[in-house]
Amino acid sequence: MVWSEWLSVVAVLLATTAVALSVVALRRTRPARRIPAVPVVAVEPPATATEPLPSTHATQIAFVCNPSKPGAAELRDAAIQACASRYMPEPMWFETTVDDPGVGQAREAVRRGATTVVAVGGDGTVRAVAEALAGSDVSMGLVPLGTGNLLARNLDLPLTDIDALLRIAITGPARAIDVGWLRVERYEDTVSDDIAEAADDVPGASGGRVGAAPSRGAGAPTRDHIFLVIAGLGFDAAVMGDTDEDLKAKVGWIAYWFAGFRHLNGRRMRLRVAVDGGPAQPVRLRSLLVGNCGKLPGGITLLPDAVIDDGVLDLAAIDTRGGIAGWTQLVGEVALQGIGLRNDLPGKIGRIDHSRCRTVRVVADGVEQIQVDGDNIGQAFEVSARVDPGALQVRSATVPATAAA
Repeated sequence: MVWSEWLSVVAVLLATTAVALSVVALRRTRPARRIPAVPVVAVEPPATATEPLPSTHATQIAFVCNPSKPGAAELRDAAIQACASRYMPEPMWFETTVDDPGVGQAREAVRRGATTVVAVGGDGTVRAVAEALAGSDVSMGLVPLGTGNLLARNLDLPLTDIDALLRIAITGPARAIDVGWLRVERYEDTVSDDIAEAADDVPGASGGRVGAAPSRGAGAPTRDHIFLVIAGLGFDAAVMGDTDEDLKAKVGWIAYWFAGFRHLNGRRMRLRVAVDGGPAQPVRLRSLLVGNCGKLPGGITLLPDAVIDDGVLDLAAIDTRGGIAGWTQLVGEVALQGIGLRNDLPGKIGRIDHSRCRTVRVVADGVEQIQVDGDNIGQAFEVSARVDPGALQVRSATVPATAAA
């Protein structure tokens, strides 16, 4: 071998000898460990930094689920696992029925100690749970399984990520949002809202949703109908009522467009509109929308100035003339305002005018279709709407800076 190879062999031998001597020295200097004679007991592994330790005041979660929605059956196991992984008690589970779309179930959950009630289903289930919780300190979570999922969209929830939705629903920060109430002044017996009716039938209900005076010309009392996103009269309500449910189940919110085409040539409404107790103004419109927030499916922003916790309602007066040309211009208006642009030129044949209020009263010359959060509840001559600021606590992904401040 050459000198470099001999040098390498010597280096390896020296290194091995040093390691062996170090091990021997360590064994001689280390004191022997004494194992105490105590019984062995099982110890739970400590929680990680991202998993909260058990609390003596554990949050009790309840789920109110519409079992007819696709994926509802599988969600129960996921909900139990989501709570267990966070050291929470097993959640309560309630299912809606034909007779009660969720109001009674949510009230029962609160009676049994729920601190958060999660609505699992479509916009109707969300309205029902909100009806039961509005005005209380019990928060509402959302796992949207419907077609529109309107409130979830406006809260920027991840609509297709079930794990994230469950996490937000049970541990997300609570955000106080406004609630809208639509009252049918004439005539309540011409409408059908199973959520408001279920609230009336719940034993021990507060009774604050039903007025003392009967509606004029009818035996039914006036009643408040909750909405969290948008209520409306006219074209939009007619479209909601005419949408094919089977088609909606197959193609989702696109089914509303097919119904909309059938109503493009409908008549314009004659209304008298009074805001915040002021004088009534006569108008001719296709739709009058009363909004708490303004995002719709398909990336449409119908009420760009609406904020869900600002304590006011946003009105959108929609009108078209000139047939398809007017509707085309209206679609352009909506598209432009969605990206922050407004066209205030006079003489438009398709327009959407915005205003804001805390109360509004609308009287129609004839009966008009009405809807709340996408549910057509019938028709009426006269309605009023009001805002209930900060009346509902909702679990959200983040709390806005204004609310946090």
